[in-house]
Amino acid sequence: MAENSQIPDNNNNTSSSAKKPTPEIGSGSGKRYYNPPESVNPDQATLREQWKFAIRQYSKWYSHAWGTAILAGGFFFGLGWIIKGSNPLPSLQSSSKPRDEEK
Repeated sequence: MAENSQIPDNNNNTSSSAKKPTPEIGSGSGKRYYNPPESVNPDQATLREQWKFAIRQYSKWYSHAWGTAILAGGFFFGLGWIIKGSNPLPSLQSSSKPRDEEK
């Protein structure tokens, strides 16, 4: 009993249906795409789903970047405080001279 399988037989190299490499655009070198372009555009539902996924990924990466920046800022502020021994930001230091409000 012969089974018709959808998996091509790699041992049969005489097949005329063997795929030819897809050439890169603008070059005659015969290189293949790692991920060749699709022959038709996907339907609207697929595009919408891909777009929503891309937005979620971007939002996640954006929030991770801000969280990392805030933590790094706090870390370096604390490190500066430890190294200097006092507040490393001169604008936040209290004035050592009392104000003359009598004049």
